[in-house]
Amino acid sequence: MASNQTSLNDAKFALPINDVEQQATLEIETEDFDYSKRAQWLRAAVLGANDGLVSTASLMMGVGAVKQDIKVMILTGFAGLVAGACSMAIGEFVSVHSQLDIELAQMKREKERRNNGGKEEQEEGAKESLPNPLQAAAASALAFSVGALVPLLAASFIRGYKVRLGVVVAAVTLALMIFGWLGAVLGKAPAVRSSLRVLVGGWLAMAITFGLTKLIGSSGL
Repeated sequence: MASNQTSLNDAKFALPINDVEQQATLEIETEDFDYSKRAQWLRAAVLGANDGLVSTASLMMGVGAVKQDIKVMILTGFAGLVAGACSMAIGEFVSVHSQLDIELAQMKREKERRNNGGKEEQEEGAKESLPNPLQAAAASALAFSVGALVPLLAASFIRGYKVRLGVVVAAVTLALMIFGWLGAVLGKAPAVRSSLRVLVGGWLAMAITFGLTKLIGSSGL
């Protein structure tokens, strides 16, 4: 009878201990998550959106430095959106396809070095983890377009020249801070430093484009 009570007591205390162990295991797995696995798609998405935002806004600011017509400014931004999205998609496709060719060639060499089979499961898993050029190209083009839409939408409804330029700068500033913060949070990097780096870079690009275009336009070339 005493032995039965002892076993029952052990069973009662076993469950909480197991629960604690499972919770601790989950916490360790969460802490040990490899955020570098997000590097490929995160790089393409953040870089594409930031590039679309900065390049389109810089084009619009450059044209706005010499032309006050809203139609010219919008058409310039739209042309920059289409051209930039195509360029990003093609560049990402070529880059990722080159990486895919290298990894496939490496897998082929490793397969030839093996004398026996028995590793089909590992090969299938390795093939599933290979990069997808079409997916990377589509993600880059989409991200670029999303970023480029910010200055376009900001300028579309403002008729006043100076107010329009100010609204574009304000919208781009807010978007740059959001993109910098989002990339830092997803990649577990310092958020403030990342946001400031992206913001300062965007400001410099717009200021240089505006200043040089204004200089060339005022010189009568």
